[in-house]
Amino acid sequence: MSLQPFHLAIPVNNIKMCRSFYGITLGCAEGRSSDHWVDFDFFGHQLVIHFSDSVNSAVSNPVDGRDVPVPHFGVVLEWEQWQAFADRLKKQNIEFIIEPYIRYEGQPGEQATMFFLDPSGNALEFKAFKDIKGLFAK
Repeated sequence: MSLQPFHLAIPVNNIKMCRSFYGITLGCAEGRSSDHWVDFDFFGHQLVIHFSDSVNSAVSNPVDGRDVPVPHFGVVLEWEQWQAFADRLKKQNIEFIIEPYIRYEGQPGEQATMFFLDPSGNALEFKAFKDIKGLFAK
């Protein structure tokens, strides 16, 4: 399976705080930018934060007894990369919406997941699959 990089543009209400969050906290390299937008290498994908006065609040849907924020975005990492990233975020005292945990442990589709917000309230999910073949399994 060969996945292509995606491009995602999101609204943020504070460029300076979000530039620091994505660049320093998450460790994403910065690309081109202006006073109103910034490109990031978001784990091999292009993420652009755009200044906006109006950023929508997320709602949630119940999944596995947890309130999953909608909308949300993120990436699927390698299993070990996800573990290291989760540990790094915990050390930085990230306030998780859903703490890092393993879903479907020992079953097909076993996956690690976590949710948190950026400074503008955009919800992010990072996950990893024990076996990447389970990514689109039914």
